[in-house]
Amino acid sequence: MTIRQGDESRGSGWRFAFSRRWLGYLAFAIIFAIACGCLSAWQLARSKEAAAANAVIAANFDSHPVPLTQELPTLSSFNADQQWTRVTVTGTYERDKQLLVRNRPFNGGPGFEVLTPLRTPSGALFIVDRGWVPTGNSEDSPESVPAAPAGTVTVVSRLKPSEPGIAGRTASGDQVGTIQLSVIKEKLGGADVYTGAYGLLDTESPAAAESPTPTVTDPPTQDEGLHWSYMIQWIIFALIGFFGLGYALLTEYRKRNEDDPEEQARAAERQRRRALKRTDSDVEDDLIDAARS
Repeated sequence: MTIRQGDESRGSGWRFAFSRRWLGYLAFAIIFAIACGCLSAWQLARSKEAAAANAVIAANFDSHPVPLTQELPTLSSFNADQQWTRVTVTGTYERDKQLLVRNRPFNGGPGFEVLTPLRTPSGALFIVDRGWVPTGNSEDSPESVPAAPAGTVTVVSRLKPSEPGIAGRTASGDQVGTIQLSVIKEKLGGADVYTGAYGLLDTESPAAAESPTPTVTDPPTQDEGLHWSYMIQWIIFALIGFFGLGYALLTEYRKRNEDDPEEQARAAERQRRRALKRTDSDVEDDLIDAARS
């Protein structure tokens, strides 16, 4: 903080601290501290969100499968705390209505995720993400897609929420840009489709002779990140702002009152204490410098 001395007289103790300039510095420090406090609170909120997401994973990923209709009583049902919940449903794959989700990299390679609608006993379609297939060598599509099992099949899957659309990402034919269930419903001709959540395939019985590569086999990494560290850092930054203001204030006080006998005595005492803290190395450096001069 730059210290100017042209707008207040020298001496006069601490009266200069109540000048417009120093009150402005104080206001700036307070605003800075409030901003740091808001950022610290934001990091705390993010930490709590991460902890809540980890709790959902721990509770749901390996949960006992429950009937789909029990977990999703309506086609649009879904709550965030249901993510990764294992559900079971028996139906028939609509293999001729299968869709591919483009631009889905996996293990460093480009490819597609395979979405196959499952016709449930109620007649509604539940979208099952059966896994990943790589992009073909000669065109923007897979070389082949393993067929879903024919006939009645019992599927166990993990619930995932409908994805948002991505601006500029479009697809045509049997491809979609994201797993946005409202768009998939339109692709399927407006049929009754579960639009709140889809299923990430865990098991199916009977199993297909060949299946796409599963994209998730283990629980996602449960990491709360560095939010607590960042939260504390913002608090420290706020304190540093006030410390800097106090240091600048004290420095100017000493400069303005350097002719005051009491301040001169305090300055001499500070100088004496600094001299006592000098180490043998400091003395040796002074002797070497004196010998060179």
